[in-house]
Amino acid sequence: MTRLMRIPFAVEALLIALLVIAFFAFPYNLAFVTRILIMVLFVLSIDLVLGFAGIATLGQAALYGTGAYAAGLFAVHVTAAPLPGLLIGMVAGAALAFLSGLVLLRTKGLTLIMLTIAVAQICQEVANKARDVTGGADGLRGIRMEPVLGLFEFDFIGITAYWYVAIVVFIVFLALKRLAAAPLGLSLRGIHESPERMLAIGAPVYRRQVLAYTLGGGIAGIAGALAAQVTQLVSLEVYSFTLSAEALIMLILGGTGRLWGAIVGVVLFMTVHHVAASADPYNWLFFIGFMVLGVVFFLPGGMIRLPQALLRLGRQR
Repeated sequence: MTRLMRIPFAVEALLIALLVIAFFAFPYNLAFVTRILIMVLFVLSIDLVLGFAGIATLGQAALYGTGAYAAGLFAVHVTAAPLPGLLIGMVAGAALAFLSGLVLLRTKGLTLIMLTIAVAQICQEVANKARDVTGGADGLRGIRMEPVLGLFEFDFIGITAYWYVAIVVFIVFLALKRLAAAPLGLSLRGIHESPERMLAIGAPVYRRQVLAYTLGGGIAGIAGALAAQVTQLVSLEVYSFTLSAEALIMLILGGTGRLWGAIVGVVLFMTVHHVAASADPYNWLFFIGFMVLGVVFFLPGGMIRLPQALLRLGRQR
């Protein structure tokens, strides 16, 4: 994968190929594939925050849910045009990340993790109490999206929704790829490895962590906005702890600090979930648990490192 990323436009071509193959391979299951793409975007936001900047969080759902509610309310009360709603979701997620990050990022370790969870729970309770605005436990209904760019209507099969989400994921992925190679991305990796050393050489560690958390919040807000627009419903579950925890497991499975790891982890987790839950709705989590244990003990770098591990094993023999 590292060699592939060095070839000009190879990553872009591979990503486009995967999106086209998924479209033609699962023509009657586009809703499920679209959910995978939205989750990829959400996990990418966690990868930026945790994998690059080293900010431990279990409350990323707060930013996702805020983006979802912002886009849903914007569609109901202002305009149902998808792109302005997407922008509103991004701004809402980034704003919450910035404001909360100013406080949260002055802590670290277990305190930081608990505070991120607390932020998500507070947001969920506010959404539950503001029933007249958000619909409370019944969810925000009445979202009817206009055609994308005024041309492409959302259809029952999900073709428009798939390509709309796929294009957004493609753009965000490329932006993060550029960020990873930029001075800011390299600085965030340095902060992840050793914030004390970065501070010693004069790097503004706190400000860059806040910036990374804000950018991650914006991406999570985009993911939430896409979910609201595609499903045309926003429920309190968008703030759930389970959403944040499962997304973190997906990232661990794929590999943190590597953008492709988010894609691999989400596809693996959601495919196993889909298949295993159909076979055994009560015990499917055992399969996920075994996978996580296997990755932690045998592939600490995530499934994205499996080809390298197999090549290394073959050379040893």
